[in-house]
Amino acid sequence: MVNYIWIGMTLIGLVFAAINGKMKDVNEAIFQSANEAVTLCIGLISILVFWLGIMRIAQDSGLLDKFSLLFRPIIKRLFPEVPENHPAMGYILSNIIANMFGLGNAATPLGIKAMEQLKELNGGRPVASRSMITFLALNTSGLTLIPTTVIAIRMNYHSASPTEIVGPTLLATTIATIAAILIDRYYYYKRTRNGVK
Repeated sequence: MVNYIWIGMTLIGLVFAAINGKMKDVNEAIFQSANEAVTLCIGLISILVFWLGIMRIAQDSGLLDKFSLLFRPIIKRLFPEVPENHPAMGYILSNIIANMFGLGNAATPLGIKAMEQLKELNGGRPVASRSMITFLALNTSGLTLIPTTVIAIRMNYHSASPTEIVGPTLLATTIATIAAILIDRYYYYKRTRNGVK
């Protein structure tokens, strides 16, 4: 569906530009944007490779295991339907830790694997389980300690202080995560009181 929306928006834009005689401007914008996108991607790759390397060192040194142990009691309370040693729990913890370090590209496949495991626990039903909804809320709010991607973008555009975003990002994502958990729990208990599962 999203593909059709993008195609529709592109066609509408091209038709509008052709009617108003702006095709030259559109062509220039396309080539300039393509050039900037490649430059930005190369800059982001270097930062992401660095942080993925740090994550690998943390994993090999056992630091990620310590993070997992730290967050496991909280995650167990948030996901009471998931057995402690189930693979879904590992994927959920890994996804949350990757998001905390601003590694959205690394967190995405972990999040997909977590959802697959949660769907399996849900018996493959087409309706989302309590755990799937909670995980989606947590993943969307994305508690972030170090916004790696945003810092990389700010560095690429020569920000005077690219890391000044850390404090506001931590504050905003902490509030968003707390709000996501509270809203998730509110609607879960509301549905439970109404007898809906």
